[in-house]
Amino acid sequence: MDASPPRYRRFSRPGPVPQPAADLPAYTRRNTLAQPLVRREPVEHLYPLADGKGRPWATLSLMSSAKSGKSIPTFHEKEHINGSFQLTAEKGDSIQSVTITVTGRIITGSAIDDTYVFLTQSLPLWSKSVSRSSGAATKLLGECVWPFSIPLPKAVSLKDFSHDVLFRLPETFLERHTRASVSYEISVLVSRGKLRVDSQIKTPFGYIPSTRPDPPSLLRQLAYRENSLLPGPEVDPAGWKTSSPAVIRGSIFKTRQAAVHCMLSLANPLSYTRGTVIPCRMTLESNDGQALDMFSNPTAPLVTLRRCVRFQNPATSSKRGADWVESFEDVCRAVWWPSADGTDAPYSRSLEGEIKLPKYLASSSSIGRFTVSYTVVVSPFETTGFTPSSSQPILVEPVTIATTHARDSPRPQAYAPPAYAPLPVPRQHHDFFAAQATPRQGR
Repeated sequence: MDASPPRYRRFSRPGPVPQPAADLPAYTRRNTLAQPLVRREPVEHLYPLADGKGRPWATLSLMSSAKSGKSIPTFHEKEHINGSFQLTAEKGDSIQSVTITVTGRIITGSAIDDTYVFLTQSLPLWSKSVSRSSGAATKLLGECVWPFSIPLPKAVSLKDFSHDVLFRLPETFLERHTRASVSYEISVLVSRGKLRVDSQIKTPFGYIPSTRPDPPSLLRQLAYRENSLLPGPEVDPAGWKTSSPAVIRGSIFKTRQAAVHCMLSLANPLSYTRGTVIPCRMTLESNDGQALDMFSNPTAPLVTLRRCVRFQNPATSSKRGADWVESFEDVCRAVWWPSADGTDAPYSRSLEGEIKLPKYLASSSSIGRFTVSYTVVVSPFETTGFTPSSSQPILVEPVTIATTHARDSPRPQAYAPPAYAPLPVPRQHHDFFAAQATPRQGR
């Protein structure tokens, strides 16, 4: 069995320090992430309901901040669902009530028991019984219009293991390869008398909560404002979360064993706004020069952002406790380049990197029996001639994905040189397995 390599102090050998950053191509860094916020004008969404002859007799109108009226309506936290409902009532139409309802559901399958409703808000637009008691007309005739404005709650209280827990409303979640989803729907029900058919208009809508990270360190804020290089963990220890050293073991060209110490640093706090980047640093140490050179190649580290969707599976629930299903997927990969601060030593190499987060990446959320969470995962390195001794992750660090930027703080910048394009994400995988339920805290 090979022994772990000894730890060495940087610059422990006299002489000039290698400067791999000098080989970097010259470039002018551009902040491609900082874009001015442009508030969209509300757009109108129309949902007509036609009779048997194809003539529209009722229309639901919604105003939202979606891209266009052809997209599904989209509402942000603290926004109201504004709109109106219009119908044309004919003589003899025995309408008893008109009610609008907002519903939020977690869907984990096709069966009825695979749906869990966490939000229900109903607003009566008109009721025959209420009109009778107030002395108003008890029958609708002609064109009728009811405007409405429905405030969405920021959070809901749900029973979780016999306790009331307050959960923030989750973001709409619908992924092709994931069984669980979070959906919102608004519907209008026109109820009629006995032996008469009710009518209903319904449409899904998107919901986006307002979650934001804490501000970065003062030194990182200064770097963003001055468009300068980010200070590393040695200069700005409060601005980074550095992992404990992990050992990467394997064989070199199937002829001998090698071991390299790896430390990963992520920008602190460990919460990042989608559409920006996760700044990364990596330190590699070994007394095996060949292994160190192989591992410090910018294409060798395999560091990904991994999403876990965890939800209850009612179909496999047992008397001992509810079973859970977990689905994993690598959604993006870090890009690396040689460190520009010249801190490499004979037995140490440093890399700078970042993970570019997609603009429409689902945010972290947790409600009842459904959770979307993220981790930054260091997997066995991908380099020619190296065979890892294990396929298990080397390092795992939980992180949070937010929807909006930190308050009173400059926007994060992307630092990756143009010559270092992101590599493809490895083949996405989904591991489903059951686990006994444990209590989860609200957010």
